[in-house]
Amino acid sequence: MVQEIRSRLVALASKSDAYTAVLMQGSGTFCVESAITTLLPKEGAKLLVLTNGAYGERIAEIAAYASIPCVTCNVEETTTFSLEAVEYLLQNDPSITAIAVVHCETTTGILNPIFEVAKLSKAYHKLLIVDAMSSFGGIPIDLDALDADVLISSANKCIQGVPGFGFMLFKKKILKRCFGNARSLSLDAYAQYKTMEEGGGKWRFTSPTHVVHAFIEALYELEEEGGVEARYTRYCTNQRLLIEGMEALNFECVIDQTLQSPIITSFYSPNHTSYDFKEFYLRLKHKGFVIYPGKVSNIESFRIGTIGHVFPEDIARLLKAVQEAIFW
Repeated sequence: MVQEIRSRLVALASKSDAYTAVLMQGSGTFCVESAITTLLPKEGAKLLVLTNGAYGERIAEIAAYASIPCVTCNVEETTTFSLEAVEYLLQNDPSITAIAVVHCETTTGILNPIFEVAKLSKAYHKLLIVDAMSSFGGIPIDLDALDADVLISSANKCIQGVPGFGFMLFKKKILKRCFGNARSLSLDAYAQYKTMEEGGGKWRFTSPTHVVHAFIEALYELEEEGGVEARYTRYCTNQRLLIEGMEALNFECVIDQTLQSPIITSFYSPNHTSYDFKEFYLRLKHKGFVIYPGKVSNIESFRIGTIGHVFPEDIARLLKAVQEAIFW
């Protein structure tokens, strides 16, 4: 079962034999930490992290905990980074050996330009780490064209499994050079890969059996839906209907639509003295819907997700609930 999962994950993004999937117990962050601390050697590595939200910042924090030299390219959470600024850093700091970027930054729902970043990484001969936690399986990614050295995601996002493990799609030739790099016994992605390869899908430590069984069913459901393209179309439809409906109710999007992902959408909180997020949240929860508080610094906002087993009729029910929950 594990071997089938591994091969199916690679096939979702690559038609070549260049990549392998390594599964790792724990949250998605466990996988991000595993990938970074296995990929980057203990000596001579320096990581450039592109940050416009909490999850880019978390990568920088992981590097700090692992004593990996790190520099960040920070921009406002409501926009994406300038490729010119990224290139400037690469030109002026030859000690940088790797770049890390979050594809869909769910702090806001912004979609970062990973293919453009990938071109820079290859032009300057840097390793590329892509955190596709909230996009893989729901937004088409051609991994062969992207040419990332590792792409990371989790069971419980767009593939619609349950929490319990994440996965890393490593370039085989890169991963095979990573022996001895790991800073952690349990998060050693190279050792996990070797065990899964040589043991027919065996996990080094206690396997998340229930999550694995649920995940392979989720992969079958993805295939039945028509694959990543079909799921992406559904997510886009959900998000378009959400925005149209919310704007009709006088809510305004935080992110420009040219940068917006179909995964999660941030809305400004109403500029009304009677508005209270907690009261709005509780009214919607009473009607069967849970929304997220905003995570944007210095902006009062909230977020609504449009992924999972969610369809246009669910968005219509949500919009009706929002209309009925308005009390200001």
